[in-house]
Amino acid sequence: MPQQVSMGATLQCSFGMTPSALVVLPVNRVRCEGPIAANIMDHVPLVNIMPFGMCTSQANPEVAAATAAALGTPTPMPCVPATVAPWAPGAVTVMLGNQPSLDNVSTCQCIWGGVVTIVDPATRQTQIP
Repeated sequence: MPQQVSMGATLQCSFGMTPSALVVLPVNRVRCEGPIAANIMDHVPLVNIMPFGMCTSQANPEVAAATAAALGTPTPMPCVPATVAPWAPGAVTVMLGNQPSLDNVSTCQCIWGGVVTIVDPATRQTQIP
């Protein structure tokens, strides 16, 4: 059964070089095992989803330009997440702030082609049906 995701969850992007942590603002005022629980709308770049170190996606214009300048040698550039759509699919059986709760099997898409996954949900016992 999927687990509830909360503040401090560990995230990883398929094109990022380091993990990142999820930041959940206290607008819904629901706690889960201590930290604030997340819903699918906690996807805002540089607010909820922090950078993943360096980006390796050739779809990212900065990476493409740096690679071209290095005569075709793949050149990572600093990550700036570009997640414009909510996490999917979310846990539609549990609503949190009028939105589906965020579970650890949900993913978020970056417009540069990366898939953000939840490595550690920051909860141990709270499962979502």
